[in-house]
Amino acid sequence: MRLGVIDVGSNTVHLLVVDAHWGAHPLPAVSHKVELRLAEYTKDDGTIAEEGAAALEQFTQECLVVAEDQGVERLMGFVTSALREAGNGEQVLERVRVSTGVDLTVLSGEDEARITFLAVRRWFGWSSGRLLVLDIGGGSLEMASGIDEDPEAAVSVPLGAGRVTRNLLPGNPPSREDIRAARKEIRLTIAQRLRDLTKVGAPDRSVGTSKTMRSLARVTGAAPREDGPYVRRVLEREALHDLVPRLATMTNNQRAGLPGVSASRAPQLLAGALVAEGAMDLLGVESLDICPWALREGVILDELDALRRTPTPS
Repeated sequence: MRLGVIDVGSNTVHLLVVDAHWGAHPLPAVSHKVELRLAEYTKDDGTIAEEGAAALEQFTQECLVVAEDQGVERLMGFVTSALREAGNGEQVLERVRVSTGVDLTVLSGEDEARITFLAVRRWFGWSSGRLLVLDIGGGSLEMASGIDEDPEAAVSVPLGAGRVTRNLLPGNPPSREDIRAARKEIRLTIAQRLRDLTKVGAPDRSVGTSKTMRSLARVTGAAPREDGPYVRRVLEREALHDLVPRLATMTNNQRAGLPGVSASRAPQLLAGALVAEGAMDLLGVESLDICPWALREGVILDELDALRRTPTPS
């Protein structure tokens, strides 16, 4: 079966087409994405501006064309914090549905954590024992822990790299005072949800997912993407402690010169590092294995599981 999934994140909107069936490794076929930065279209009253809604509508239409060209049998779509929290999010989604026929599903933060956890479990397997998964997106930080495919604890907090940058780290680079205040706010927010994770038991393996974690690992010495998905990549807490003071004094242009950091992601790198460092410190995690699968792959796997459970009409 050829599946397509549209991932509407706070930074990027991404169509991933895969060849997949239940019990098999989904094989990526086509990737189509744009740096829409939907969160930056949020107005002071918490609604998405007309320009943002129109851009999402146009890109969804593009995704339809790509999906048809690629022979996609089933097209899914989901949205995360940028639209989940927007005051007019439902209206924007209805506009997209009427215009394109694509029904974009709103995922809660806990859903994001749970589905990402499923992807990580499938990637690393049962031999990893109890997993702890940390996923830094543009709008939120998801954390989950468990021994099965469905986590025993799934937590979402508003600490995405884009959100922290916009709300807590003005300046290029930010001032020492703002960085200290951001660091304090990040750790207070994570600490409020620590017990949800720690009460289910210590992890046997800790994992980081998504672009921010991959970028931090690459900057601290992990293998480049060109080496393929099966090369082990790790983000070490000690290396992150050394990196944060460096990032704090660098401009966005200087950060964009680091390995694996694009110009569009460079402004958010310090915020991502502060969030990752805070989570690892508070959870006592010395290193994170970087997983190439995250929410998009989890949505595909979850859909395949659901199709498997659905009885075939006689």
